[in-house]
Amino acid sequence: MLTDYHVHMAETGKFTIDYFKEYLEKAKRAGIQELGISEHAYFFYETKNILSNPWVDNRRHLHFKDYQAFFDAVRQADLPIKMGIEMDYTPGKEKEMEAFINQHPFDYVIGSVHWIKDWGIDLADFKEEYEHRNIEEAYRQYYDQIITLANSKLFDFVGHIDLIKIFGYKPEDQAFLEAEYDRVVEALANSDTCIEISSAGLRKPVGEIYPDPIFLKKCHDAGVGIVLCSDAHMPKHVGYAYDQSLELARSVGYQEVQTFQQRKRTAHPLG
Repeated sequence: MLTDYHVHMAETGKFTIDYFKEYLEKAKRAGIQELGISEHAYFFYETKNILSNPWVDNRRHLHFKDYQAFFDAVRQADLPIKMGIEMDYTPGKEKEMEAFINQHPFDYVIGSVHWIKDWGIDLADFKEEYEHRNIEEAYRQYYDQIITLANSKLFDFVGHIDLIKIFGYKPEDQAFLEAEYDRVVEALANSDTCIEISSAGLRKPVGEIYPDPIFLKKCHDAGVGIVLCSDAHMPKHVGYAYDQSLELARSVGYQEVQTFQQRKRTAHPLG
């Protein structure tokens, strides 16, 4: 079984069946059996009470009813699709996030951390901030949020779990880094939250899959489930470099991948 659940359409095209078919065709060529669309929740006007800052607010342009109508139309056309959402975990907004999630018939919900307060950690506009931060403290703050994300039990899997490495800034102390991994893995295991293996990092300055192999091995050893994802923002990215993702997964011991249907999880043989 191969999946690609972390896929975006809104930035480069419209929510139309014809545009979705371009994604679906690429998925078929890549041998992907389950394709899901998971748009950024901050695009929706209905999430303004969850995450709001000038960068996000400037990009909020969708009504959720139109997103739902897209999935309805795809299914009426008898095309396979899973309905997802990528939600920025926002500390202190658990009740609002839960209310939004429960209002809609998602197959899965991705929880991600892109913001440490008003710092967009993966945005080129904010890259310079790394030069002015203590990198260990930045990593600690980031993983604190990943832990509370997992502990909330609102999400099916975590997106690009070590995203903070995106621009190549990493702590010099490997022992510190592995201790952070251990903290996160414990929370993932205790909350039964999965992670994605995301090939998107190969397209970023860091040039690495998310997560780091040591991090992934710790996840495997703790029984944390995985999903395969590309974080595609255009059709050509669907299934991107999955040969490398599969090699990494198998190298640390994974033999299964998870799928989701109406928030219910099922394990399948990997590959």
